[in-house]
Amino acid sequence: MKIYLLFALLLYGFCAFSQQLKSDTAKVLKEVVITGQFGPQTLKNSVYNIRTISAERIKLRAATNVQQVLNTELGFRFSNDLTLGTSDVQLMGMTGRNIKILLDGIPMVDRSDTRESLNQIDINTVDRIEIVEGPMSVVYGTDALAGVINIITKNSGKSLLNISVRLQEETVSNEYNAFSGSGSHNQNISGSWQNKGWSALAGFTHNEFGGWNLASKTATSAEVDADSNRWKPKEQWLGNTKIGYRNENFNIWYRLDGLNETIDSRGGMNPNNYKAKFQTYTTNRYTQQLQSEWQLFQNLQLTAIAGFTNLERATKSVIHDFTNGSEELTAAAGEQDVAKFNFSIFRATAIYKINDLLTLQPGLEFNRDAASGARINGSPAINDYAFFISGEFKPTEGINIRPGFRFIKNSIYDAPPVIPSLNTKFTLTKTLDFRLAYARGFRAPALRELYYDFFDASHSIMGNPNLKAEESNSFNGSFGWSGVQINDFQFRSTLAGFYNLFKNRIDYGIDATNPTVTTLINISKFKTTGGTLDNTLLYKNFQANVGFSYIGRYNELLESNASFEIPEFVWSAEVSSNLTYNFPKINGSISLFYKYSGSRPSYQLIVLNGFQTATLVKIGGFNLADLMLNKNIYKYLTINAGIKNLLNVTQLSNTSTASGGAHSTDGTSVPNSYGRSYILGLIFNWNKN
Repeated sequence: MKIYLLFALLLYGFCAFSQQLKSDTAKVLKEVVITGQFGPQTLKNSVYNIRTISAERIKLRAATNVQQVLNTELGFRFSNDLTLGTSDVQLMGMTGRNIKILLDGIPMVDRSDTRESLNQIDINTVDRIEIVEGPMSVVYGTDALAGVINIITKNSGKSLLNISVRLQEETVSNEYNAFSGSGSHNQNISGSWQNKGWSALAGFTHNEFGGWNLASKTATSAEVDADSNRWKPKEQWLGNTKIGYRNENFNIWYRLDGLNETIDSRGGMNPNNYKAKFQTYTTNRYTQQLQSEWQLFQNLQLTAIAGFTNLERATKSVIHDFTNGSEELTAAAGEQDVAKFNFSIFRATAIYKINDLLTLQPGLEFNRDAASGARINGSPAINDYAFFISGEFKPTEGINIRPGFRFIKNSIYDAPPVIPSLNTKFTLTKTLDFRLAYARGFRAPALRELYYDFFDASHSIMGNPNLKAEESNSFNGSFGWSGVQINDFQFRSTLAGFYNLFKNRIDYGIDATNPTVTTLINISKFKTTGGTLDNTLLYKNFQANVGFSYIGRYNELLESNASFEIPEFVWSAEVSSNLTYNFPKINGSISLFYKYSGSRPSYQLIVLNGFQTATLVKIGGFNLADLMLNKNIYKYLTINAGIKNLLNVTQLSNTSTASGGAHSTDGTSVPNSYGRSYILGLIFNWNKN
């Protein structure tokens, strides 16, 4: 009841407030999207239900990584692994391994199940983020069961020359040292040039996070373990360049992105010998891509994408002796390791418009995954070959039918022979559209699941080369109402629902031949279902986006014991609200980004009076809010100031007594954030036309 009341109050609040506001733009309702499309289309004309996050909203948030942008977006949740210093994303009730992360259409590569690559992208290069919910496997292949997050980078713009410099300082809760050490420190410099069809961009970013709530360097092991909510220091160096040429019928460009990331982990000191274990996790990643579009004829266009990613993640462990400051490498299993991954992709498509009724898009795709390292069994490589074809059939005005098929041949695992999809869009009135879709998705077993063996004092995990691909059947429907568009007032609303059924889900289980070893097996099915209501309102200088979602996740205990008297789904609600008001007279704005994430219930097994039964447990709900001020100073300067995590959320209550993951702590609160932080940033932007 509390959630519905809060939702109603938010709707009333921004509608009442908007009656007093003044504005000058409504371009948000006419955004152009490209993800999964035959060509750039407006949101209204897209056959997919796509959400976009613009560069302007990213700028207003003063975000330093993609997670900060998505934190208050509907359907997104993040989990933190403080042992490794990484985060993972969840979308519409599904984990990160079911979400395809794309950088300009090129898949991002991760070392493990978590989508840590999402926060290894330079936010200063991002032009917009497009989110498609539901399987997109016909177009993008494996992993796209829950949906696709396509991060689209900036072009050179219209200026002959542009120079941009960004400096931003943040406290981390109540901890801060200026420009280095405690706190968060971010610097970026970038430039672009374009002339007569040629363009070039380059940028360089340094992000330093000093950690939070760290124990003293000489703390004992007991003191270090006394508080689980300790955030590890992290430092990132990012560089990128993009070179391209464009004319009326041809476009080609090359982009290179590089990353060096270091995460420091300090163990507690042994008071008997004054020694402690220190670990460093270092990630080096570079991604190259070459993309081209060629309009051969008025009705025929060719596109091609080639990409290569190289990822190395090194673990270095030393024993630090506090008596003399010396360090020596440890000899325990798994504590000195370099895991190497590389990924290649080539995709070519043609868009052929036969007539006004029918357009076809055939395509070919080749993917190659390879890995090596001390924990990788051998030096495996997986080759994946695919042919896909889709078409748009418009039998009459207002009806768009888009079927698609993907045919797969894989060198290692038994891939689904064909992946179908059917998307439809019906224009019911000038302001009301109805979309209905069915799609089959799949997630190929990753190299780490097939060949990753990890044995040390705490782990006995073995890969399984006999895994099958996960598959899903998904149904999605939505009503999109473009609402009222009168003078300065515009309103858009989308009501959507989904149902996903997964089979052959890959999960951890006990090795049948050795009960002391954990392995990966296809053991279960899984379901998610729910609905969302997303509203966008613009009135003169006021812009608001308010959304509500109610998502159900399958109770997996029913797989092992259908006799349990528990519901098939456990439900969680969300309310999000992004509000911005512009002040034209002072050339500034104020923004409030808010989200309520309801409690996350689940059932777990317990023994009660000698009998095994299921009991309800919950991870507590929380409210997240950021308040930001943005002001242009003179011609070239912009200042950002504000408060992130306004309500000072740090940990979530947890009634579970079971482990939630490899690095979770049983029966304790769940780390969510490092608390309220204050930011001040300055952006210098100079153009020469």
